[in-house]
Amino acid sequence: MADPGAIANGPLWIGTSWKMNKGLAEARRYVRALSEYVRQTGVPGVQPFVIPSMTALAATREELGSDSRVLLGVQNAHWEDAGAWTGEVSVAQAKDAGAQLVEIGHSERREHFGETVATTRLKVHAALAHGLVPLLCIGESAEVKDAGASTRFILEQAAGALDGLTAEQLARVLIAYEPIWAIGEGGRPATVEELHEPFAALGQQYGGRAKGLLYGGSVNLDNAQALLGICAVTGLFVGRAAWQLPGYLRLLELAAAHPKARR
Repeated sequence: MADPGAIANGPLWIGTSWKMNKGLAEARRYVRALSEYVRQTGVPGVQPFVIPSMTALAATREELGSDSRVLLGVQNAHWEDAGAWTGEVSVAQAKDAGAQLVEIGHSERREHFGETVATTRLKVHAALAHGLVPLLCIGESAEVKDAGASTRFILEQAAGALDGLTAEQLARVLIAYEPIWAIGEGGRPATVEELHEPFAALGQQYGGRAKGLLYGGSVNLDNAQALLGICAVTGLFVGRAAWQLPGYLRLLELAAAHPKARR
C-alpha cells in the first residue's frame, strides 16, 4: 500500500467513513471496484481514502492490494500499544491489520463515548508514533454557532489535540472541520458563506503547515465543487453520499476536475 508519509501536501483528499455499516461481502465488492477505478483513471491530483468498520479492515486491505493509491483508515484506536483495555484496538494493532490513517475525535465519539480534547491529543501522538496519518475531526454544536463562538471553539479543539507537536509532526496531520449541526441524517447542509470564516481561521493557523484541511458535513454531489472552492479547503470527508460506490466515484471525478487538483 501507499506510504502516507510520502504523499505530498498538494492533492485534494476525498475520503469516506462507513461508520457502523457494511459486512464483509459488501465491503469487498465496494473496494474491489474502487481499486479498479483508481487503477484505470489514476484520479490525478486526488488522494482517495476509505475508513471501514474494524471488522472489514483486513478484507478491505486484501482487496486493495499492496500497491493501491487508496489509503485505508480506522474509525478509532486506543493510544496505548497494549494492555487491559477490553473492547479497544490499539494504533499498533490497527497498523498491523493494514491501517494507514486513524480517524480521531469525531463528534459521535465525543458525545457518546467520552472522547475529550485530552484523549484526542493522546491518540494523535500515538498515531504519529506508529507512522500513521491522524485525521483529527473538530466541530461545534448549533448552540456554539448561534452564540457566535464557532471559530474560537474549533481552534481551541484543534490546538488542544495538536499541542506538543513539532512542525514535522504537524505536517503529517489531516484536520477535518465537521460542524455538528451540519452532519448526520438530520444535519442542515452548511452554506459556503457560513464556512468562509472558520476556514479562514483554520487556514491562517494551519494552512501549509498541516497535511490538509478537509470539510465534512452533508457533502453531496450538488455542493462538492463549491465546497472544494473554499479558499483553505484541501479535501472532503464524506458520509452518506459516498456509502454507495457510484456516489464516491462521482466525487472522485468531480475532485479530479477541480482546478485545485490541477495546480
